[in-house]
Amino acid sequence: MIAVHTGGNPIVTLFVQSDNTIASERRFDKGLTIPQLKARLEPITGIMAPSQKILLYSDKTLVGPIAGDDNVFLGAFPVADFMTLRVVDLNPAASARNQYNDLSLVEKYEMQDDKYDTLRDTVRDFKRRNKLGRFDDARSSATDDDDAAYEAAAAKITVGDRCQVDVSTTADPDAGTKRGVVKFLGKVDFKPGHWVGVEYDEPVGKHDGTVQGKAYFAARNKHGAFVRPTRVEVGDFPELDPFDELEEM
Repeated sequence: MIAVHTGGNPIVTLFVQSDNTIASERRFDKGLTIPQLKARLEPITGIMAPSQKILLYSDKTLVGPIAGDDNVFLGAFPVADFMTLRVVDLNPAASARNQYNDLSLVEKYEMQDDKYDTLRDTVRDFKRRNKLGRFDDARSSATDDDDAAYEAAAAKITVGDRCQVDVSTTADPDAGTKRGVVKFLGKVDFKPGHWVGVEYDEPVGKHDGTVQGKAYFAARNKHGAFVRPTRVEVGDFPELDPFDELEEM
């Protein structure tokens, strides 16, 4: 079967969802073949293309599966704006793998902070004895300056803004930038100062918006990250299409 879309807008806006990700809005060309569509969905859902089963939903109603080879195009199916592509992982190891993302299944031992503070030969004790981190009195004024800079930068950012994050480091000065959406702005429990929670467009983050058991924002797995406000530039930063890079190559 050779199927192509005819007439109308060649671009369709769809929600993409899987067991490990919340629904995200994406734009697709109806001229994509099904293998090309699966390649697009792989970095979004984290599910390998050969293991994908794609189901098309209109609201909560199943329209039907989307499947085919290089001769079948997305436009051959009754896709319309704001329908949902539900991507199911057919890999039998997926269900067991997903259990490791559920922290509620992990038995944890919790110690009161004041008790931990009295222990010796701990990381905190080592830092205290060697005047490192927050125990370094000489850092206090510099830390205050940093906090002022973070607060000033945070004042220019709003939750929901598209953004570009500078991820370069001393070890990797050419790391470049990552694009995403601002999902959180404020202070956190795990580190002092102001922070920005970002959901990256691609799975290049560290978590899903939950850190140390506390949910600060909702993001797809491995798409979330916390960065300092001075690293964030907000503006017109549309999602990059990885196929544009392939065309340039």
